[in-house]
Amino acid sequence: MYYIGIDIGGMSIKTGLVDETGRLHFKKVFTTKPDEPSLIIISCIADFVKEMLAENALTLKDISGIGIGIPGSVDSKKGTVRYCCNINLVDVKLVAELSKLLNFKNIKISNDANCAALGETRFGAGRGAANTVMITLGTGVGSGIISDGRLFEGGFSAGAEAGHTTVMMKGGDECGCGFKGHWEAYASATALIRQTKRAVEKAPTSKLAELAEKGVTGRTAFDAAKQGCKAAQKVVRKYLEYVGIGLVNLCNLFYPEIVIIGGGISNEGDYIIKPLQRYANKYVYGRGYNPKIKITRAELLNDAGIIGAASLCMEQS
Repeated sequence: MYYIGIDIGGMSIKTGLVDETGRLHFKKVFTTKPDEPSLIIISCIADFVKEMLAENALTLKDISGIGIGIPGSVDSKKGTVRYCCNINLVDVKLVAELSKLLNFKNIKISNDANCAALGETRFGAGRGAANTVMITLGTGVGSGIISDGRLFEGGFSAGAEAGHTTVMMKGGDECGCGFKGHWEAYASATALIRQTKRAVEKAPTSKLAELAEKGVTGRTAFDAAKQGCKAAQKVVRKYLEYVGIGLVNLCNLFYPEIVIIGGGISNEGDYIIKPLQRYANKYVYGRGYNPKIKITRAELLNDAGIIGAASLCMEQS
């Protein structure tokens, strides 16, 4: 039997067939129109599921469950989406509507970062651990928490939003949500790009400035730093300090066995993982007495959302 995992994004929806071992047997990406009415989007999702099944000579009778990861605020128990920041799914009974269209009952939803954390814990970098935290460093800062082997969502499924914890009380940079001083405003790839541009203005003759002429991305500061640019190295050190602050806060709250780093920035590998491990070793409360918390890079990468979404149904089966 298979499970279907669906990872909803602003411009595309990724779907896949996953077995109970977490193996992804088939993946398909569909283009979406984020401004379409909610019910049209849900109808498209139903069509995508049917199309994927047909391509694999399967029917819904071969499927044990369908899990969906959504980049926004959801009520997983009610199966509703309250708000989705980059696609028009607002105040909609997603599970009920999709269940009706597919005539299929076992459908579960959760926030996409929660799904990624569940997938990585069960089948990726967190295998064997009962308590993990996953941090996704991308356009924003996503976070997911697994506590005693189960997904932690908080009250009304609205918790585990570590990116919107406050790390700067006064005069902080503006977060994508509109508030100032949130961790996301300092630790996301978007924040790193902003920090890099500021550094370029201060060091216009640096290697960093030279690389920035081709356009600033989340890799620019790292690339220049690896080439010995002091201005870039300063940016990277400060950026990793920002990441470390929020990481340590999460460690002190949940004391996971493993912290998993995902998102585009994680592609820097040991260049970020080793400094973050040192930072955690130095600043986590109870260091020297409690077991060390391992900091590691995500393994499932772009497939974590699909595999994790499918895992929502495995948890209930």
